[in-house]
Amino acid sequence: MQFSYHKNAGDSILEIDGELYNYLFKIRRHKSDETFDFRNLTDSFIYTYKTQNISKKSAIIELIQSLDKPQISSNTIHIGWCVVDPKTIEKTLPFLNELGVSKISFIYSDFSQKNFKINYERIEKIIINSCMQCGRSDLIKFEEYKNIKEFLNIYPSSFILDFSNNTISKEMDIDTIIIGSEGGFSQNERKLFSQNQIVGLKHNLILRSETAVISIASNRLIL
Repeated sequence: MQFSYHKNAGDSILEIDGELYNYLFKIRRHKSDETFDFRNLTDSFIYTYKTQNISKKSAIIELIQSLDKPQISSNTIHIGWCVVDPKTIEKTLPFLNELGVSKISFIYSDFSQKNFKINYERIEKIIINSCMQCGRSDLIKFEEYKNIKEFLNIYPSSFILDFSNNTISKEMDIDTIIIGSEGGFSQNERKLFSQNQIVGLKHNLILRSETAVISIASNRLIL
C-alpha cells in the first residue's frame, strides 16, 4: 500500500477508527513511534502523520509534514463505456485506474440491459482502494448518459471502437472513445458516426466489453 485514504487528510489531527484502524493498528501493527502517509484524493498533497494516542478501537494521529506530490498518469483517455453487468464493471475498474483512465462515462446503449444500475458509492470505494495500491493521487471521474446520442451532444468528436480497417494508431488524436456493451452497437447507433470516427484494433477476434476497455486503456500507453 502506497498510502492510506482519509477524506480529512490534511487536518492537523485525525481520528482513525473502523476498518482503517483495524488495518493500520491490528494488521499492520503500527506503533506510536512510526509515521505513515495519507491522501484525501482531492488535492495533490501527501500528508505524513505520527501516532499520538492509541486506544482499543481508535487512534489519534498528528500531522507532521505536508508534501505536494502529484502522482497522475499521462494517460488522459476518456472512455464512454456502454453499460454491462455491474459485477463486470467493478472487477475491471482497478485495471483502468492503474492504467490512468481519467474519466468513464457510463452509457445505456441499445444493447445495454436497462435494469443494470451502477452503484457509484461502491465503485468509488473500489477506486480509492486501487489508488492506495498503485499510488495514484486523483480519482477517476464518473458520469452517466441515457443513450449514445445524448453522450454525443456533449462529446461530438468521440470515436467508437468497432470492427474497422481504420486501425488505431499514434497519429490519431483520440481523447474520447466509446466501447460497446455485449453485442456491440446497433445499426442506428453506428449511423451516428462518420467513417473516420469508427476505429478498430489489430485483432480479428471478438472481445468481451471489459477486454476491449482494458485494451484501449493500455493501447494508449503503448502507442
